[in-house]
Amino acid sequence: MAHGQSTIDKQAVKAFFLQLQDDICQQLSQQDGQAHFIEDAWEREKGGGGRSRVLRQGHVFEQAGVNFSHVFGDQMPASATAHRPELAGRCFEVMGVSLVIHPHNPYVPTSHANVRFFIAEKEGADPVWWFGGGFDLTPFYPFEEDCQHWHETAKALCAPFGDSVYADHKAWCDRYFYSAPSR
Repeated sequence: MAHGQSTIDKQAVKAFFLQLQDDICQQLSQQDGQAHFIEDAWEREKGGGGRSRVLRQGHVFEQAGVNFSHVFGDQMPASATAHRPELAGRCFEVMGVSLVIHPHNPYVPTSHANVRFFIAEKEGADPVWWFGGGFDLTPFYPFEEDCQHWHETAKALCAPFGDSVYADHKAWCDRYFYSAPSR
């Protein structure tokens, strides 16, 4: 996650996310070879909107959703300021792309990913912005070599951001997603 205390070109971020959604949909449609995405543009009553895209009953994918959203408001939600009280009283914008992919083949894992950009602004103060997100696979039939490949790919993606980024995030995820047996 990158943090910022300076200006950022929000329109360039938005253009990147819209292009990312286009690229992912194009590549998934090409991979599927049969079905195409149907788009539903929507607006949020309190500010913003997005475009949801869904591919259904394809050759490869039972269903795939790739969504872009850009929402904003005049006050940060209490859930956000509880962990970051310095953001109280700021307006906000959040934009990003999220996806969930369910293949027909049970040997191919279901996947989920999202990337988000957050910015909190207040007149007379520098904006506070950051990127966040994550990705995971949910295999029906886990294979050791698939898990190893997934983690090697994740580690390679994190490598440019520092030697400890992958290890730190993996440890956090291991704690967050661990389900203790019921007693």
